Amino acid sequence: MKYFIVTILTLALLFSCKEKPKSKKNPIDYFLASKSENVKRVLDSISGYEMQFIYTEINKKNGVYIGRNYEFYTNPKNYFYPASSVKLPIAILTLEKIHESEDYTKDTEFFIEGDSLKTTFAKEIIKIFAVSDNDAYNRLFEFLGQDYINKKLEEKGLKNVRIAHRLSTDAADNVTTKPLVIYVNDSTTINTKAIINSPILPLQLDKIKKGVAYIDEEGIVQKEPFDFSMKNYYSIGDQQLVLQRIMYPESFTKAQQFNVGLDDLLFLKKAMGNTPKEAGYSSDAYYDSYVKFFMYGDTKKPIPSNIKIYNKVGYAYGTLTDCAFIEDTENDISFMLTATILVNKNGVFNDDNYEYETVGIPFLAELGREFYNYNLQQKQN
Repeated sequence: MKYFIVTILTLALLFSCKEKPKSKKNPIDYFLASKSENVKRVLDSISGYEMQFIYTEINKKNGVYIGRNYEFYTNPKNYFYPASSVKLPIAILTLEKIHESEDYTKDTEFFIEGDSLKTTFAKEIIKIFAVSDNDAYNRLFEFLGQDYINKKLEEKGLKNVRIAHRLSTDAADNVTTKPLVIYVNDSTTINTKAIINSPILPLQLDKIKKGVAYIDEEGIVQKEPFDFSMKNYYSIGDQQLVLQRIMYPESFTKAQQFNVGLDDLLFLKKAMGNTPKEAGYSSDAYYDSYVKFFMYGDTKKPIPSNIKIYNKVGYAYGTLTDCAFIEDTENDISFMLTATILVNKNGVFNDDNYEYETVGIPFLAELGREFYNYNLQQKQN
């Protein structure tokens, strides 16, 4: 099996190769010993499912957080489609841009030119995490623009990411954004100008072409691999780093941190941790694990009150991804987990014939449970 430990030294969250767990079973070995058929099925064909994950073990010693990354088949050069997982960096960058403005706040109302909805930045961020709303993401995308997004991420040391397009809308990759009308107060508005961004260039990555065929926009089957080179890109490693910057900003240099206030971080974490019903959505239509795959993705039962999952999922083109900080307040457990899996048995893209419910989500749910049980076992020893 191909897995390894990657360590980094930070200020408060220490990832040190000198701090090896004593008398502990390696967490990945614990996972590999799983007797679950949902796990064994994927482990029997790791390359076929293009599965990879990073688990971060977090402990506290003398008031200092000590964490350790365990990576399994991760490779930033191996492309997977990130889908809605890109909404997390867009949400935090929106808060950063607002924080650096003196004219408005996250609760300021705005609307996009040509859009009928008058809303606030805060409301759109809440929608992104509660139900993974694509329109909400697209509105924030118009506010930021591709160049701003990618420049800011690169400045923070996040180099295996490229945001190129909107989601599930016409002209998704248009490099010109739509203007916003921002309501500063009852009598004053700010009319932003359209942003003309740089041309989108093809990604040069491995596994950028996938499958044996795809259905094009006209509904015609094209008997050749589907080319993802003009799509968004957001590696497992960078997803974990964005999450770490949000949960433990003090562990990074000022240049690596997102420039937001403490109230912004608290707001974002609350939005990330909310279940749909906590965000005001009907529990009949949106069950607790609607956009939380780890541990509870394969059930519609309520998530226990002592378990909090701060996360962002993505699912499209047969690819499922989850990036999460998982916390059990009752048992003093916390860890991070980011994983992706491709479930497209017939190799045809855009045919809506993917094994989400039978393979992908059951695997991710079990993956989360295995690492939770590993942590629980360590607490009991």
